Amino acid sequence: MQYCFVGLGSNLGDRRLNLRMALQKISRLPGTKIIKTSKIIESMPQGGPQQPKYLNSVVKLQTGLSPLNLLRKLKKIEIMFGRRKSVRWGPRIIDLDILLYADRVINRRDLTVPHPQLFKRKFVIGPLLEIL
Repeated sequence: MQYCFVGLGSNLGDRRLNLRMALQKISRLPGTKIIKTSKIIESMPQGGPQQPKYLNSVVKLQTGLSPLNLLRKLKKIEIMFGRRKSVRWGPRIIDLDILLYADRVINRRDLTVPHPQLFKRKFVIGPLLEIL
């Protein structure tokens, strides 16, 4: 079992409900337990087209899933919410990003850990520091 941190964001529809439902789905992943969840904060979009403000949160997990398997499961949750590929940094019903996974450093085309934008985004750093 490894500890990891996942960032959640939503700026379409009922943003708070989207985050709450995503947490429910994450809590049901095999071999995965939610340890702690940060407060929800509101943030301005970073890059991309003009769009509504985001609600963001970070969750600390303990999981037996490998980093790639966790990524696949998180992407399936996004698809369940109706997320489709669109404009880079565009509006999203739900966005789930692996921020940190144990003490691992991963550099693959489909997964980079620590998340490449982690230290550039206050809306991630604040909630992450809250639950470390």
